[in-house]
Amino acid sequence: MAFLERETAWLLPVIAPVSGIGAAALVSAVWALAQSTPDWRTLVALLALVAASVIAEAFPVPIEGVPVGAASLANVFIVGAAVLYGWPAGVVVAFLSMALVELAHRRPPLVRTIYNTALYVTGAAAAGLVVEALKGGALVELLAAALLGSTAFYAVNVLLLALVIARSGREPIRGLAARYVRWTTVPFGIMASVTLMLVVLWERSPFLALSLVGPLLAVALYQRSVHRELEAMRLARTDPLTLLGNARAFNERLETEFHLAHAEDGALAVCLVDVDNFKTINDMYGHSVGDRVLGALAGRLRQDGEAFRIGGDEFALLLPGADEVRALEIGETVVRRVAESNPAGIVLNLSAGVASFPGRASKPSELVRLADNALYRAKEEGKNRVATHETGVAKLGDLRQVADDSDRANRLRAAGSLAQAVDERDAYTGRHSFAVGELAARVAARLGLEPADVELTRLAGRLHDLGKLAIPEEILRKRGALTAEERRLLERHCQIGFRMLDSLGVEPVARWVLHHHERWDGGGYPSGLAGEDIPLGARIIFVADAFDAMTSNRVYRLGTSRERALAELERCAGSQFDPEIVEAFAAELSAHRHYAAG
Repeated sequence: MAFLERETAWLLPVIAPVSGIGAAALVSAVWALAQSTPDWRTLVALLALVAASVIAEAFPVPIEGVPVGAASLANVFIVGAAVLYGWPAGVVVAFLSMALVELAHRRPPLVRTIYNTALYVTGAAAAGLVVEALKGGALVELLAAALLGSTAFYAVNVLLLALVIARSGREPIRGLAARYVRWTTVPFGIMASVTLMLVVLWERSPFLALSLVGPLLAVALYQRSVHRELEAMRLARTDPLTLLGNARAFNERLETEFHLAHAEDGALAVCLVDVDNFKTINDMYGHSVGDRVLGALAGRLRQDGEAFRIGGDEFALLLPGADEVRALEIGETVVRRVAESNPAGIVLNLSAGVASFPGRASKPSELVRLADNALYRAKEEGKNRVATHETGVAKLGDLRQVADDSDRANRLRAAGSLAQAVDERDAYTGRHSFAVGELAARVAARLGLEPADVELTRLAGRLHDLGKLAIPEEILRKRGALTAEERRLLERHCQIGFRMLDSLGVEPVARWVLHHHERWDGGGYPSGLAGEDIPLGARIIFVADAFDAMTSNRVYRLGTSRERALAELERCAGSQFDPEIVEAFAAELSAHRHYAAG
């Protein structure tokens, strides 16, 4: 229910004006119709048109590609009513046909019924205005009114449908509307011609219009048969959860693209993507949340290539024309974007493996095998990264680049394993620790730190709460205020984390973790350091930690908006936080809107 309320509030800027326009058009139409005092023949004719429109709306014709699944023939009778009896009649027929069907089906939520009805009424009013401007006594004018009235009704419907779906899906309306036009132009053209037939036959005799029942029924039955066949073919090649192509579809497309690349001396790459620790998500949140995560992830993958779901939590991107370098860039982009966007409200880590042709693969199955081997290598190297079959693990989050000898590399890898343990501890810590690490690394990069220091900052951010592994669960999840003793115990997590890391010899990470709660004015803990005496990495982590803590939901409160959290950081700059880091943090939020949108 809370989700529906939030979604309704988000859609209100679209729903409210459209509903208002529809209500105004309906009131005006009823008033105008009442003032014209129609005779009983007109009323009977309008009732017949309403009945036909209701039947058409109740049994829509399925059309491939239409987001609502089908197109209604009701517009034939709505526009016909406007041409034959004036715009008020068209508006009333539109209102009754949609409202009666929606109420009969009891389609929740009510706001959808209101919007759909307003959409039909607004379209009918637009068609009526066109009809009133064109309709005359001549047959040519009558035909023009029917055609252009149908066009107006269709245009308004496509625009308002695309508007609300684009708003709901947070995507640009222009491309969405263009796709809807492409999918529906031919079917609506046929309906416009049927409207012409209806008007011409009705002008001669309303009873002649009954002859349209046969053609309309034939069109509907034929379209349903075609749609069922297409649906069966699509289901055989489509994953029902994500609506991506399944393993069968992937293998078929891979076979085709591979032989095409081979014949034309072209390039082809495959990127296999796997969700790290997906079982943990299912165990902690339940399979329904896990399904939503996979659905949201599928939407992210569609942005980079032809995406397929080939296993439970394994996906494939087919990249025709991409060489290994380009495929690696795409893989890194996917891993980074998904980690930053929190699909379905869950922070995800992905691992990816890339293989390309031409190369070692001489057939499609070998290309997949090489990509799978690269994916396995990425998992072995600590996850949340991309690997290729040629060059090994990419630099994304790679701690090896900061190691000057093999011993230190091993120690850093051990620290990375601890970071993974923090991520997996519980629902809150996992999301928070990863987010702090990513935010801290971005700020470090913006401040101009060397790449090695950026990676160390990322690692320290991931490990800043390592000491909380030793803090009792009841303290971490306590809903009320902590006692003085409980607070002292909680504050010890800095020293505990330091001792755990210090034993590994991974400076400066251990020192940054120790001091990440020191305040700029000296009022922090555990050492009461102030100003630039606090290590730079610790100052960066403190800001990132505070921001993510304020914007994250906890057991005792909901997170605040990102704008308010940033305002709080800026208010406390110079007292609690290093002003220069807060400034860099604000600039980073501004540059990456996926963090700034609250």
